[in-house]
Amino acid sequence: MTNPYKNKPWFKFLSNKYVWVLLFFIIWMVFLDNYSYFDHRFLDNQINELKDNKTYYQEEIKKDQEQIKELKNPEQIEKYAREKYFMKKDSEDIYIIEFEGDTIEKK
Repeated sequence: MTNPYKNKPWFKFLSNKYVWVLLFFIIWMVFLDNYSYFDHRFLDNQINELKDNKTYYQEEIKKDQEQIKELKNPEQIEKYAREKYFMKKDSEDIYIIEFEGDTIEKK
């Protein structure tokens, strides 16, 4: 009994050993290799995330450097200490006023 598909063009194409080797190579490179397509996508996403973090931290460094320049002035140091840490002079009283929308309600 002979194969009825032997003379079909698609059968000739699929029975070619070079097609099988090429197919194996493509599957290997896309899915199984250490440097597969999916690994590259994952690593590219990590690189983009790290670049975003880098720009964020560079902006924060610039803000901190500006704040350090401002704090070289003694008046600015006093203003910062009063606003941030509620420090006061011995002869002063501090009143902290909280508005209803400023705080988070405790459950």
